[in-house]
Amino acid sequence: MTETTETTGTAALKDALTARLSRLPGPAGDTGEVTGLRRLSGGASRETWAFDAGDRRLILRRDPPAAPDPEAMAREAALLSAAAGAGVPVPALVDHGDALLGTPYLIMERLDGETIPRRLLRDARFAEVRPRLARELGTILARLHTLPPDAVPGLPGDDPLSGLAAHYEGFAEPRPAVELALRWLDRHRPPATARRTVVHGDFRNGNLMIDPSGVRGVLDWELAHAGDPAEDLGWLCMKAWRFGSPAPAGGFGAREDLLEGYAAGGGTPPTPEALHWWEVYGTLRWTVLCRHQAERHLSGADPSIEYAVLGRKVCEQEHDLLLALGLTAPVTVPDPLDAGGGVRDGASAPHDPPGAAALIDAVGAFLIEAEQPDERLRFHARVAASALRIARRELLLGEAHRAAHQERLRALGCDDDAALALGIRAGRFDDRMDEAVAAVRASVVDKLTVANPRHLALPG
Repeated sequence: MTETTETTGTAALKDALTARLSRLPGPAGDTGEVTGLRRLSGGASRETWAFDAGDRRLILRRDPPAAPDPEAMAREAALLSAAAGAGVPVPALVDHGDALLGTPYLIMERLDGETIPRRLLRDARFAEVRPRLARELGTILARLHTLPPDAVPGLPGDDPLSGLAAHYEGFAEPRPAVELALRWLDRHRPPATARRTVVHGDFRNGNLMIDPSGVRGVLDWELAHAGDPAEDLGWLCMKAWRFGSPAPAGGFGAREDLLEGYAAGGGTPPTPEALHWWEVYGTLRWTVLCRHQAERHLSGADPSIEYAVLGRKVCEQEHDLLLALGLTAPVTVPDPLDAGGGVRDGASAPHDPPGAAALIDAVGAFLIEAEQPDERLRFHARVAASALRIARRELLLGEAHRAAHQERLRALGCDDDAALALGIRAGRFDDRMDEAVAAVRASVVDKLTVANPRHLALPG
């Protein structure tokens, strides 16, 4: 989108918001002119905009025009109301509907606080509240889980494992690490529980508005569904949502703190075995969701640098799956770019220097150093610079990794990854499982050495 087109689109959206808010009954409609409209970074499935209307500070959540889903947006609005009634801190709902410039939307109050995990986990201003957050989050989840599934009509509630397996199968891209996880999850499934509640589905660091006093709001309800309440507890404890912190519960505290808060709020904590099962399940779910988001870019349906890079984050989750299953351990692998990596390379004749690698590095440096007018562009500049680093590492190591991978597959009698994955599924490697796991582990290490070598050293 060009700058002129984006400016025109923002102006049209501002006019549409002003008109819509002016028609609301009572004090909600007495808001004045819409000002300060700006799109925020993050939000992989919906657009998020901040704006002011008179003295009210508001947020607009809006479906992308290419993928409207009015039923899901209406469910999210109903979830906000139901959660508030159960004592869950959420933004106050202002309005929602099927068509704001042709797309479903939701308007809610804008809360004060912070959502960015690296700030929540590192900044001094949150030092006092951090040790209390795991317990507080447990209490909030206990309140949420008092809601029965029919508290919000139309919530999906399929069997979680079979639904996830079907989603994965839809890519027609068998993955050995995923097959190992699916086998383990199928064989270690905890006893079925009769308890089903509203499950947030994405309750984790990054979707929580927090200030120095505690949790101000639970955000992003679009993945909510009916299910086992232990799913939310396991999801929060996944490695992905610790953002480098050794503390399992969202990076804030121990699992025991989380479960104590859950019990104090009236919830029945799951057994350690059940909680672990849901952590493994959540890690597999995030693996599949990353691949799903990458498909939006690969298919051309929604080209995005963010979605493109998510495709290269799938291997992070494959590594985390192996960690959760006890099939690998953290390892320190040098970043090939730290040693210079041929930054001063010359071009291939007849081309003039600087060469391709040096040009990539120059563009990456520009993206990081250039001033961007808003947080969303700064975020995408960081993502784009990360994509360039991935490309540089692949140029350095791709051929050697390809040869090593082919040799590993050949030793197992496989032509490609699909053959290894399907062999694991069918049990053909049960008498050679150590060899198969070693091959999977080595390929994931190679992929991460290119995609994000620092991820390999993070604790499980």
